[in-house]
Amino acid sequence: MGSIIQKFEDLQVWQESMKLAKTIYKEQKNCKDFGLRDQMQRASVSIPSNISEGFERGSNKEYIQFLFIAKASSGELRTQIYLSIDLKILNEKEGKDLLEQSRKVSACYSN
Repeated sequence: MGSIIQKFEDLQVWQESMKLAKTIYKEQKNCKDFGLRDQMQRASVSIPSNISEGFERGSNKEYIQFLFIAKASSGELRTQIYLSIDLKILNEKEGKDLLEQSRKVSACYSN
């Protein structure tokens, strides 16, 4: 039997999304395309932010709604990663690693 989740920090999806956001910040810190960099940073931060906000709302209905918003932000971020790879802002390996992290976060919603 799994442990009881008492706070959003205990959620695996929140933990994974925080890792993803930190990685985005590190990978993009020297990016000169400020618009894309800022959009990627906002999308990545939106994921754990919506998870925690939904959890703190106290109702399952609102929590689920915020999980869907977080999942949508994960999809938005993947699109931006693909664009960054195509524009050579991210190299192929960095981009694929970020895509994998993002898919891992999205997969947590199905568990």
